[in-house]
Amino acid sequence: MAKLKIAGTWAGVLEVELEDWTVPMLREEVAKRSNCESNSINLICAGRVLKDGDGNEKLAQLGIKNNAKILASRVCAEEGKSLKEELLAEDERSRRLARVKAAATALAKRHADGSLPIEDFNIVLEDQSGKKVQLGSETDQRAIMMGLMLHTNGKQLIKRQNYKDALEVLAMGEEAFSLSDPKVIELVDNPPILQIDMVWCYFMLRDISWLSVAGVRLEKAREGIERAHGKDSSRVRLLQAGRFPELALYLRLELLEGVVAYHSGQFEKSRKVLASAQGKFTQLQVPDEALSLVMSMGFRERDAKRALRISNQDVSSAVDFLVEQKAKRAQKREEDIRRRDEIMEQKKYGTTPLKKAVDLQKLNQLVSIGFEKELAAEALRRNENDAEKALDDLTNPETNSSIQVYIESRKRKRQSQAVNTSVEALVGMGFERSRVVEAFQAAGGTMEQVLQQLLSENAGNPTNAASNNIPTDAANDIANSLVSMLNNNVDQNGEVGGPSTAGEVGERDAEMEDELAGELAQGDALSDYDLEVTKEGEAINEYLALLDSAGK
Repeated sequence: MAKLKIAGTWAGVLEVELEDWTVPMLREEVAKRSNCESNSINLICAGRVLKDGDGNEKLAQLGIKNNAKILASRVCAEEGKSLKEELLAEDERSRRLARVKAAATALAKRHADGSLPIEDFNIVLEDQSGKKVQLGSETDQRAIMMGLMLHTNGKQLIKRQNYKDALEVLAMGEEAFSLSDPKVIELVDNPPILQIDMVWCYFMLRDISWLSVAGVRLEKAREGIERAHGKDSSRVRLLQAGRFPELALYLRLELLEGVVAYHSGQFEKSRKVLASAQGKFTQLQVPDEALSLVMSMGFRERDAKRALRISNQDVSSAVDFLVEQKAKRAQKREEDIRRRDEIMEQKKYGTTPLKKAVDLQKLNQLVSIGFEKELAAEALRRNENDAEKALDDLTNPETNSSIQVYIESRKRKRQSQAVNTSVEALVGMGFERSRVVEAFQAAGGTMEQVLQQLLSENAGNPTNAASNNIPTDAANDIANSLVSMLNNNVDQNGEVGGPSTAGEVGERDAEMEDELAGELAQGDALSDYDLEVTKEGEAINEYLALLDSAGK
């Protein structure tokens, strides 16, 4: 038995079994000795509140040892309930933040190393013009992808005015960016923009304790943006055909620099940068006439405002921008469809020993010189996409023959698995197993023929028809759905029935991964610059008024 020294609402020594007792048990015992309800007792040990958790965690697991001192304080029942709810909310928040980081890590790892995607899409890096780019090594790619996902999630939290959680996620993003080679990332403007977003959170939380840190972050941000954008934003101007997408970003930067300068006693500097920010705010105000004119051409208000701001209120340039963006979105949709088809094709070929997808570009090169596609794909898969080694195997009669034997064996296995899966699916719809098996044997295994035969038997047998009331004209739809289900259930080794890496896939947080991927998909190359500057305008006026009232 261990001894716990209790002080507060009741003072004394309790003898407990640390390996058996839980926090609720301890709370109940202290409450009994204090003559009060257990939900009104708060327990503190070594400076931390003891939480009930799931009620199964033992005191020993919480680090409580023999002769530990525990303070018991009494709160009203409602306050105790409120405290419990607050602790539970904090637990939920911590779990969610951990899920965000884990999901971003998993997505970045899968999509940066050339692995065959579990999903039907690829995450790729793009420049400001929307073109795909390859930045540094695989490690650099992974770090940048992870940083971008976390930064995007942080910005979504900022939009929802959840600045506390946004800071946590942005800090994770900052850490991820720091893992890449500084030389690789120095021309990327996302890390300095992330610094601005973090300081914006400090400002919106009105947390003056971050003042010194905010100044350092803003210095990093300005240096990073000027390096990435070029002198006088020359690189941005070149990529964006003379437009000004970065104006709102610089407005926010200057506002925050002015706020930090004001609270640091640098009033002259504060007024100077705030005046510059005010000029940019005025420049970003969209005239009603221009907005009405652009919207009359069929564009939405939000898109029209964005285009006019980026184009310095030039209607003609704004319309050109909107037309370009529409064309880019259409092209991206086509590319996404093509990539989904490519991923489905790659899944048929399986993965290399190192879990990489078959390189379709190298596959097409081998096919162009006369090799059968499936044969060439298997040769590449075995040789980690080394085209020369694959070509050696294909031109070696003995190896070529063994590959063909393997492919035929794999086809038979797939067919057998597909039939078994189809049988289970049809049995699950209410058909008798024996009839389904006979139908597959008689129809040669095609889903459409099997369904037609089963349904025709139903039509001739009222009992069966009653038990399987499926309209005959729905047969093709049902068949197509089942075929689609089977195609989507091909694993990374080309087998039917689910991924071979079941343990790894089972550990996926699909919900959180989908959320992060969805946030990325909603944005475009200019999303970081697309700021609604109303709050910035109000803050500029507020601090200029403070300077005026102080006579500075």
